[in-house]
Amino acid sequence: MISDRQIVLSWNRESDPSFLRNREWLVTNGLGGYASGTLAGIPARKYHGLFVPNLASPKGRHILISRCDEWVMMNDRQMHLGGAEYESERFEGELHLFLKEFRLDHRIAVWTFEHEGVVFEKSVTMVHNQNTVCVQYRLLQGEALELHVRPYVSFRRHDESPRAEPGSFMLEVRRGRHEVRHTDSDIVLRFGLRPGPTAFVTEERDESNFVYRIERDRGDPEFESAFSPGYLLASVRPNHPAVFVASTHAWERLEFDGPAVFDAERQRLDHLLSLAPALKNDPVAEQLAMASDQFIVLPGSRLEESVLAQAAGGELRSVYAGYHWFGDWGRDTMISLDGLTLCTGRYREAGAILSTFSHYVKDGLLPNLFPEGERQALYHTVDATLWYFHAISRYLDTTADRALLRNLFPVLQSIIQHHMDGTHFNIHVDARDGLISAAAEGYQLTWMDAKVDDWVVTPRRGKPVEIQALWHNALQLMAHWASELRQPHEQYQNLAAQVRDSFNQRYWNEERGCLYDVIDGPDGDDDNIRPNQIFAISLQHPVLYQRHWKQVVDVVRDKLLTAYGLRTLSTDHADYKSHYRGNLRERDAAYHQGTVWPWLIGHYIDAYLRVYPDPVSARGLLEAFPGHLYDAGIGSISEIFDAEEPFAPGGCMAQAWSVAEVLRAWLKTRPGGSSRR
Repeated sequence: MISDRQIVLSWNRESDPSFLRNREWLVTNGLGGYASGTLAGIPARKYHGLFVPNLASPKGRHILISRCDEWVMMNDRQMHLGGAEYESERFEGELHLFLKEFRLDHRIAVWTFEHEGVVFEKSVTMVHNQNTVCVQYRLLQGEALELHVRPYVSFRRHDESPRAEPGSFMLEVRRGRHEVRHTDSDIVLRFGLRPGPTAFVTEERDESNFVYRIERDRGDPEFESAFSPGYLLASVRPNHPAVFVASTHAWERLEFDGPAVFDAERQRLDHLLSLAPALKNDPVAEQLAMASDQFIVLPGSRLEESVLAQAAGGELRSVYAGYHWFGDWGRDTMISLDGLTLCTGRYREAGAILSTFSHYVKDGLLPNLFPEGERQALYHTVDATLWYFHAISRYLDTTADRALLRNLFPVLQSIIQHHMDGTHFNIHVDARDGLISAAAEGYQLTWMDAKVDDWVVTPRRGKPVEIQALWHNALQLMAHWASELRQPHEQYQNLAAQVRDSFNQRYWNEERGCLYDVIDGPDGDDDNIRPNQIFAISLQHPVLYQRHWKQVVDVVRDKLLTAYGLRTLSTDHADYKSHYRGNLRERDAAYHQGTVWPWLIGHYIDAYLRVYPDPVSARGLLEAFPGHLYDAGIGSISEIFDAEEPFAPGGCMAQAWSVAEVLRAWLKTRPGGSSRR
């Protein structure tokens, strides 16, 4: 049930326990840090943790608390609230016997337990823009109960392999303030249970060979070791909750009222939703808007850049592409910007994101990604830079912020010139036809970027179809902006006309009634039916002649369309993979060889509505997504889906461009939706 900005999943002891193991929750802090796990309270990924801050030193996201084992005493019996000590894959433990419901209240994860007249609630949130997690325990019905909370600490970067040995830790306790340090780390973890009186029982415990089920099923290292210094005790009474607080900040920053943090987070999200009146009375749109908030970040590992941005009169903002393992990627950011920020009324942050990335442009290229824990970006991408023009256009159409256009225009001029002259990875304009060519051995330069060791699965070297669509769109936009700013614009107009003529002469495949995916590649022209051709119609300035639009849309519909987006390869191709599973090599072999990507549904609907102007039928293409908010990552949309029924979700449990494009398409296809979007 989705209502009152909540997603509610009811539970009873006869339900299938695997339901809880296969669904994940996520709360974030606006810095790229998070808390996440399964509904069952059992970590299933190496990325799961109750406290995973994104640190400036040492840089990157670190799993400090992998989990807490929690229980309350009721008449000499334990009611287990979560924790692997009491649960196994076969659910020999008792959490599922006590659980009544799980709900996502705004973005706060809430479990309600019930047994013999006792009703108990556990909630998890993070303090916004602070590396602090709070877990609140409330007794809603019954007499006073004794609460036990045992934290397990790991102190490893979240993308590192699980540790075989937990290592050596030091614990310091002083008047209810508990500090843990690892002998090989400068990180100080501070935690406590409040309000008092509380107690701490020093009972050290090393846990070895805890199994991460998802890592095991993926063929990755699966065993983890962790350390617990002991457990906290407190009495919980009606109207007197206890709050477990863990942080990397000084104790002075932790002198806040614990329950007030939860109220503040609800108020913050209510305020964000008020920025976009179009979301009102649309529970699905509101859920997607709240999911969007989790991807918009001030990167906590690069806070020194925030100081420089503020000194220049701006602010640092970026987009994390997906949880748990993606950081900020240029391509994902620009594709997502409309749905995450413009559809949600967050115009100031949209402008900040565009300004932030302008400072990262190097030799005419936007960054592909910032590796975890590093400040220096990698630039091996041909399309991220061209998506930048698309994102700026969406922003300007929405805000009319011409001051930002004037500030960015010299950067955009430089980008075009670098493409004309040629830049890294052999990215250059072919003077013969005006089209962009890109090829670098060992690199994957388009969004179809799977690579295992030295194997680039879909290299797409040459002239990929969507790159020409984006290039033509960028040139048309530059011609318009240059004219508006009273700058020379004829060069852009002339080159755009050349690109459009060349494109329509060379990409139309009469035999298949659609477009080539790549031309001028090492092995000639590639006629594989892939979704990339849809961008020749969907962008603001379509490069494809209108007489071919219907044929392309129909081919994509017949060969690639599913309930959750577009397949990445037609089912009749020899390399088609119907399922995304197995070890890393097997998964990456399927990543863009059939696997469905939800983000593509937004551009498919844009193209579809240009051919079939029927928003009602277009809305029908999105009807599976509200139900998906109860699957995989609760309240969000997965990165990918299997290419065939039942279309099992996979990859990241929460992906920025999936959420962004479904939200944008959802708003566009409802009665009164914006035709621009």
